[in-house]
Amino acid sequence: MQLQLISIVLILHCMEYTNCQHHGSKHLPNKQGSGVSCQGGCQTCSVYNGCLTCKPKLFIHLERDGMRQIGVCLASCPNGFYGTRSPDRNDCIKCGSECDSCFNRTCLRCRAGSYLHKGKCMESCPDGLVSSDTMKECVPACPADCESCQNSDTCTRCAPGHFLLHGQCHHVCPDEFEPNDSMECIPTVHCEVSEWNEWGPCSRSGKTCGFKWGEETRTRTVLQNPSPMGSPMPATSEKRECLVKRRRCKPKGQRRGEKKKRFNLQEKENGEARRERKREREKETIDREDSESRNKQTEHRPRRDQSRDAGTV
Repeated sequence: MQLQLISIVLILHCMEYTNCQHHGSKHLPNKQGSGVSCQGGCQTCSVYNGCLTCKPKLFIHLERDGMRQIGVCLASCPNGFYGTRSPDRNDCIKCGSECDSCFNRTCLRCRAGSYLHKGKCMESCPDGLVSSDTMKECVPACPADCESCQNSDTCTRCAPGHFLLHGQCHHVCPDEFEPNDSMECIPTVHCEVSEWNEWGPCSRSGKTCGFKWGEETRTRTVLQNPSPMGSPMPATSEKRECLVKRRRCKPKGQRRGEKKKRFNLQEKENGEARRERKREREKETIDREDSESRNKQTEHRPRRDQSRDAGTV
């Protein structure tokens, strides 16, 4: 008990001393007359209490320093305060205890644990409203099947098993919409194709000759691939039977030329071989004739000799 009384006495003495200093500072002259150096923005100041008045357009803000309050001049009031102007001075007034920033007496943003409603910060929201931790405001309750919402009419995320479309939750996506992996309804995309191209040449087994009946083909291009629930892709090519004039296939130019060249080369080789065989046969004939001629001459020579011997006898 005695300790409490001593503490109270000491506090009263300190307050009395501070008040004396504060009253004494009012009688101190400003910087023009006493040599006291005021900080920038101050018009008059005190050694113990800082700025007493500010230059035009600046706000005076009181900062607590232990048991003292020190005045400073600012271009705008800090968070948790709002400025008021009067012909004599401009002051920074403290916002409500739960308010983080305000304009005049209207709160603009609340501190953690409080929610803004009609310019005031509240620990719990009124009936019909729910607290939003992301917006730090009291907002209308979400619609049915809605897990989070912007207001009572606009949902931002649906409960499991529901799909979001234009701020509303649906059990099944409406016509011309389909669900995606984010549980949202997105427009269904149908396949789109171009017009058919012209029919190709009538052919059969890759040839355009040597037959009477064949097939011709035409194609078209895919312009837009479908989504999973969109209309399926139609055929991009089709064939039909066709009739052509019956005609004989001509060899291709290069193949025909090579074949002709091989034929001519073969004919040339055959001609040379025939001529060579002809020369050999001619030579054999001449040799045979020469041999027969020599043989005949040999036979006639002994007969002439015998005729000469018979005449001599």
